[in-house]
Amino acid sequence: MSATRYTEEHEWVRVEGDVATIGISDHAQGQLGDVVFVELPEVGRQVARSQAMAVVESVKAASDVYAPISGEVIEVNAALADDPALVNRGAETEGWFCKLRIKDPTELEALMDAAAYRSLVESLA
Repeated sequence: MSATRYTEEHEWVRVEGDVATIGISDHAQGQLGDVVFVELPEVGRQVARSQAMAVVESVKAASDVYAPISGEVIEVNAALADDPALVNRGAETEGWFCKLRIKDPTELEALMDAAAYRSLVESLA
């Protein structure tokens, strides 16, 4: 499994071959509070980088989740429909949102590594 990359909007991406698994960061789920609903994109949907592709709702707010890279949705985490709190328990593990077939791997270069993301989060505190 490759290193995790992050966006300034608190999404993460983990790449295996030409497939990217996407979710929201642990920091983001902490800011949201208890997640009560997740609206996932449909399999087969084409998403462009920075386009809203999912919605996560918590007791505090509803937030769009943006595509960190462009691609085609090839799988969604169906477990989130029955247990949206998976996002709270494992935002960067079992609480993933969807998998994309990567359209343009060079888009990954614009994302932050873990150290850069940690610095961003610390600057927000």
